[in-house]
Amino acid sequence: MAAGIGKLDGVTVKTIGLPCSGKIDIPYLVKAFETGADGAVIVTCKQNECQHLEGNLRANKRAEAVESLLEEIGMGKGRMAVIMLKEGGVEGALGEIRGFIDRVRNLPQPQKSATHV
Repeated sequence: MAAGIGKLDGVTVKTIGLPCSGKIDIPYLVKAFETGADGAVIVTCKQNECQHLEGNLRANKRAEAVESLLEEIGMGKGRMAVIMLKEGGVEGALGEIRGFIDRVRNLPQPQKSATHV
């Protein structure tokens, strides 16, 4: 997957390999946005093929929680995606990532708030 990310021209993409998508945690996803990410994608194994039983289900729930947090702080919806591998494998997932990138590019930019100390 990481090798195919290079085909996403003009986009800075950081990949992080985990033994299971269920290992991703909410603070780590939030940190991505705090450090300037416009969007985040979690790629999971095929449905009912998770080696860790329900890892892909946990990843979905965590992505939904982060999406709610983003909406609550004014960044809006649509900045999180969970892409489940399908028959198309990596190429299919890369196609879905490209579509996600296009959607994120068209989202309104979040308002920068003044920091008060």
